[in-house]
Amino acid sequence: MTTPVRRRRNSVLAAAALLGSLLAVPAASAAPAAPGAAPPTYLDAAAPIPERVADLLGRMTLAEKIGQMTQAERGAVANDPSQITTLALGSILSGGGSTPTPNTAQAWADMVDRFQQAALNTRLHIPLIYGVDSVHGHGNLVGATVFPHNIGLGATRDPDLVRQVEAITAQETRASGPQQVFAACVCVARDDRWGRTYESFGEDPALVVSMETALDGFQGTDPNDLSGPNRVLATAKHYAGDGDTEYGSSTSGNYRIDQGVTVTSRPDFARLDLAPYEAAVRQHHVGSVMPSFSSVDWTEDGVGNPVKMHAQTDLITGTLKGQFGFDGFLVSDWEGIHQLPGDFAAQVRAGVNAGTDMFMEPFSAASFISTLTAEVNAGRVPMARVNDAVSRILTVKFRLGLFEHPMTDRTNIGAVGSADHRTVARRAVAESQVLLKNAGNALPLTGRERIYVAGVNADNIGNQAGGWTVTWQGLSGNTIPGTTILGGIRQVAPRARVTYSADASAPMTGNTVGIVVVGETPYAEGMGDSGVNGHSLALSATDRSNVSRVCAAIAKCVVLTVSGRPVILTDLVPQIDALVASWLPGSEGAGVADVLFGRRPFTGQLSQSWPTSEAQEPINVGDATYAPLFPFGWGLRTGSAARGDLLTPLRVRAQAAMVSGRAPAGAASWFALADQARLRHEPITAAALLVRCLG
Repeated sequence: MTTPVRRRRNSVLAAAALLGSLLAVPAASAAPAAPGAAPPTYLDAAAPIPERVADLLGRMTLAEKIGQMTQAERGAVANDPSQITTLALGSILSGGGSTPTPNTAQAWADMVDRFQQAALNTRLHIPLIYGVDSVHGHGNLVGATVFPHNIGLGATRDPDLVRQVEAITAQETRASGPQQVFAACVCVARDDRWGRTYESFGEDPALVVSMETALDGFQGTDPNDLSGPNRVLATAKHYAGDGDTEYGSSTSGNYRIDQGVTVTSRPDFARLDLAPYEAAVRQHHVGSVMPSFSSVDWTEDGVGNPVKMHAQTDLITGTLKGQFGFDGFLVSDWEGIHQLPGDFAAQVRAGVNAGTDMFMEPFSAASFISTLTAEVNAGRVPMARVNDAVSRILTVKFRLGLFEHPMTDRTNIGAVGSADHRTVARRAVAESQVLLKNAGNALPLTGRERIYVAGVNADNIGNQAGGWTVTWQGLSGNTIPGTTILGGIRQVAPRARVTYSADASAPMTGNTVGIVVVGETPYAEGMGDSGVNGHSLALSATDRSNVSRVCAAIAKCVVLTVSGRPVILTDLVPQIDALVASWLPGSEGAGVADVLFGRRPFTGQLSQSWPTSEAQEPINVGDATYAPLFPFGWGLRTGSAARGDLLTPLRVRAQAAMVSGRAPAGAASWFALADQARLRHEPITAAALLVRCLG
């Protein structure tokens, strides 16, 4: 989801007053049943959901139906929640950084319940759904457990752990009020220059599919019962191809690749970009899907005629709802239809008719409602399409148990950010660490060394959490409770003598180990595209200087990269003894220290191919020409992790051959393809490819 970049506060819902009698519900029909009469079917919790939906739909006016299709932003209604009642809104969201004051779990729950009461004041008492971007924990809430971003979770290759991570996220989110998360991103990131690379589990669809246990963590395994206090409605996003767009194709502001064009054939699109959604629907029964801002340009009919995903009737209604059998609802991205051709009426008409069901119109909800009302009355949007959309939305609300329990169940509110939850996050951090180089078995450390730590990212919890943390873009500095990497080193190795110098200016004499933490500062979406706002895959001059100074002065030099994607440090690698991809670990930096000092073994594997230069991008497993610095699936192991499953010893031998230079030309490609084969459950193929790496 995109948030503040397109906020239009001058179109706040004050326009609701202009709708007047068009949307008003007659007072005489304000009650669903006469006093003493049996409650209507839709309020009977024992009735089958399809019957409840049909009964409620039959009682609704056009205004009430279109209200259900509309999602407004918290900031548009916070000062006057009665607008929820007036417009019969079906949903509210918090964009990145849109929070109550104070930003506590209790205040969140109070806010959501206040809005919910306004929804229950409508004639039919239909509860609303509240959505939030819990993309690595409930990141908007200060004090929530902040997990590694998806690029790190993909590196764990641990579906059970990912399920547990998102179950905790679900519990913390629901306990504070919201019932829907705009997660997980099941995009396949094919170009590291994309500012959303860290939101992807990896560059290969088989890896992404394997990590879709995230959806089970959010929703559980019974798609008809999302009512528990540890369940939320998941949203698979962004349908489809958002990670497969061409660099330079974006027309959104100064973005380079985000919201751009996927130029592809239909078979390739199905194989790379649609596969995760088919699995999300058929295997995990995801309840919501969000279309992408990006466009698709089919090579079969000639390149040059891209169509925005929000207008792709064949892919939304034909493929997703028809072929895949998706029975939840689609929610647009932030003002997603505003990028379609034509005036607003044409945009609304195209979006609704293409198959999107709920429309994220943060500060233009009233305008959307009046426009869609006119389109329906003119016959340009069929009533059947409206009824389908509303039926899907109501079905999900019944599955969430909102008609029976509309207010926040605060049973688990005390568990938000708890020690138990942070323990799981710390484990996730440890499993996400990828050991790229380990000359002379530099790692693990004993914990009794004299350690010199350098680099701003060693002691900056905002940088290690990344984007979508407290705000949309994220912030550097002391933004959330947790442990920095430096704090983790001191915690895990209390006997070590640790010196910290952010700029590597303090004297280094006498230290036996240098740890330099380099990488990126926070960003989100197209604002982080390479070439935008100074972002690139290159390390900063300061980071490069820190690495060179420390590695030249101290005998054992360890470098950690804290970043949302691979960074370019090819020429520095010879100076480095141990190199670790730490990704964006979130709030629990001690997990990084756990593997540095051997409390846990290194087991992580690259979810993205690591390029030698930015000019190599896009580079992905299976490319005809494939010569990365480190291949997809790469990750050296330590301790007992060198044993692992049946393929692990062969992987270890193959990596040893590649590190020593004994492997034949082409080994990088074979190694990456072997990991891809393993993800596809083809162990014989994987083994054969690894044997080829041995020479």
